[in-house]
Amino acid sequence: MTVSVEPTSVDPRQNGSVSAAPAEVLRAHAEDAFAAELAALAAQDDRPRPARWKLSPWAVATYLLGGTLADGTVITPKYVGPRRIVEVAVTTLATDRALLLLGVPGTAKTWVSEHLAAAVSGDSTLLVQGTAGTPEEAIRYGWNYARLLAHGPSREALVPSPVMRAMADGATVRVEELTRIPADVQDTLITILSEKTLPIPELGQEVQAVRGFNLIATANDRDRGINDLSSALRRRFNTVVLPLPETPEAEVDIVSRRVEQIGRSLDLPPAPDGIDEIRRVVTVFRELRDGVTTDGRTKLKSPSGTLSTAEAISVVTNGLALAAHFGDGVLRAGDVVAGIHGAVVRDQAADRVIWQEYLETVVRERDGWTDFYRACREAGA
Repeated sequence: MTVSVEPTSVDPRQNGSVSAAPAEVLRAHAEDAFAAELAALAAQDDRPRPARWKLSPWAVATYLLGGTLADGTVITPKYVGPRRIVEVAVTTLATDRALLLLGVPGTAKTWVSEHLAAAVSGDSTLLVQGTAGTPEEAIRYGWNYARLLAHGPSREALVPSPVMRAMADGATVRVEELTRIPADVQDTLITILSEKTLPIPELGQEVQAVRGFNLIATANDRDRGINDLSSALRRRFNTVVLPLPETPEAEVDIVSRRVEQIGRSLDLPPAPDGIDEIRRVVTVFRELRDGVTTDGRTKLKSPSGTLSTAEAISVVTNGLALAAHFGDGVLRAGDVVAGIHGAVVRDQAADRVIWQEYLETVVRERDGWTDFYRACREAGA
């Protein structure tokens, strides 16, 4: 017997509570923050759309990569990277294969998954956050125990998970940090992804996915405490690896864009000449991450941290706040060095030695970096 789950008729983000006005939300969902761009794309999108998709695959890729529409509307890039990666990811969602976004921390896996869901389904909030304590109910379904005790197992007592709701609505569901979920809980996805069915044995029923349903998962293999995917589950995914930015210029562009967006949401004034400090932060992170200076002449030891693009964004944003609230509004070396030190020196014994060696052998000798060297020495003292 197949049980029908009623399509969501109310905004699932409200959950019975009063929502803040959009202008008061600290971080708007992608479909809200970029509603004008999505609407412009939908209005001019005359290409074939898969069942229940809000946009065609071409328009989804344009939304992520950016471009200018025929009427002059500018679509801002959400992802700066190889176009083919985005095209493969979008195409995967148009098939019956689930999508696994794999990459080291800070490669925008969550960011890409959110924007993909927003463009495909118009709703990025169907989300399962993976942790070491994620239970099976978060992926399958739970129970309203008051109703369960009063009336026994029934459809009314069942609490659908985001995955179940996405199956019923023909929508895209996201599973973040899949490899942090215990292996036995991960494997509850096998039947869902292979048979497109979620059994409910307590009721002798099942939920069958309708057309348009698909799943995006993210994972990385760098963090501690991960659980490898079983071969059976991995076969159900098409894996797309998101790389680190290929060039310093690309990474500076990514950091600059995100810092500007975050700064606007926090009402931080734009910092004059901030690009110079952004470029310096990116240079430090890339050299320590790659284990060699930009000119290739000096080998370096890499610290224990990932020194990702996401961490560079955080360092610059914090520096921008310092400059705005405790400085003259100009982003300077002294505003970013504390954040850099905190990102680099995770292991107080080993990383501190690596950082000091980098300062003395590279930063101290680099033209135009005297202010940065002094600020780092003062921060360390």
